[in-house]
Amino acid sequence: MDKVVLAFSGGLDTTVCIKLLEEKYNLDVITACVDVGQPKKEIDKAENVAEKIGVFKHYNIDAKEEFANDFISRGIKANAVYEGYPLSTSLARPLIAMKIIKIAEKEGAVAIAHGCTGKGNDQFRFESVIRSMSNFRIIAPIRELNLTRTEEQEYARSHGIPLSPDSKFSIDENIWGRSIEGDVIEDPKNEVPKEAYLWVKSDKEANNEPEKISIDFEAGIPIAINDEKMSLIDLIAKANEIAGNNGIGKIDIIEDRMVGLKSREVYEVPGATLIIKAHKGLEGLVFTKDELRFIDYVSPLYADLVYNASWSEPLREDLDKSIDYMQRRLTGKIVLSLYKGHISILTRESKFSLHDIKQISFEDKENDQREIEGMIKHHGIQAAIYQKQKH
Repeated sequence: MDKVVLAFSGGLDTTVCIKLLEEKYNLDVITACVDVGQPKKEIDKAENVAEKIGVFKHYNIDAKEEFANDFISRGIKANAVYEGYPLSTSLARPLIAMKIIKIAEKEGAVAIAHGCTGKGNDQFRFESVIRSMSNFRIIAPIRELNLTRTEEQEYARSHGIPLSPDSKFSIDENIWGRSIEGDVIEDPKNEVPKEAYLWVKSDKEANNEPEKISIDFEAGIPIAINDEKMSLIDLIAKANEIAGNNGIGKIDIIEDRMVGLKSREVYEVPGATLIIKAHKGLEGLVFTKDELRFIDYVSPLYADLVYNASWSEPLREDLDKSIDYMQRRLTGKIVLSLYKGHISILTRESKFSLHDIKQISFEDKENDQREIEGMIKHHGIQAAIYQKQKH
């Protein structure tokens, strides 16, 4: 039979897809789980489920370092925040799709499949990359068969598909963030249950004393925490731990999905919140006023492109080039204070700093204060003429 590669997580949707692809589409199924920093138990679960069902072949792909160095790094440099939260899931989807394409090419598959429903964003993110970077047929069984979650569960039971007890929430996790939705969270009138959070402590549980930390950047990328140099992936893990212990990184928003729906979404992004705060703090020291205005315009545009499944859009590549060029000077150290959900910047320093302590000082005698008088006379001259005409 022809083969299909299924992007596989081991959850209900993708597990049901295995049998649907065999039964409804008459295909041999190759499952592929791409590790972008989800818990090891989830990686193991996917492999165990695939083995129990008896798929044609299963792949585990470790893409954590690549995700950090080639995708998260871009999100940091661009300050990629969508409607108030640092992007995590949407940054990972293009990489996952690229890895699935490679496996499909290697295996000589005729199609690529995913378990997305017709209501979310990920169907766009997977398919836009697959269509732009390959000619594979795309199969989306849950969407194509218009299945509800209850119907999926009934199908699984009737076909003897082993389903491990899932969380009552729908959770997507990688090293840059954790998204939580579903169950009581769907209704904005409900408070988010305490058990939904795993990474970020409540204010009550958070550290009772402010914690001072430093982050060093080189060309826009964080390279050290508290003067300890480490790889980006290790630094993110450390930042997640430190910020989470201080109650930083809980975000509860009403999000505008690509399909036009408003959705209540909850995120835990402690490390991302901390790093982007520090990154923007250093930009304020190094960039000119016009550069800051430009990056304030570019950042939401970049985030929109990533969120809205436009990773393959040439404008995203153009912006990366521009941002990379600007970030070459983004080197320095930021010292911050963390306390019960709040981050304060204490100090900033950079060899590329545009802050001139000599010129700004009230004790400066060399730059004659009287020279500013001519500038003041011409400042707002048109407005002054207008006001005199009024009277």
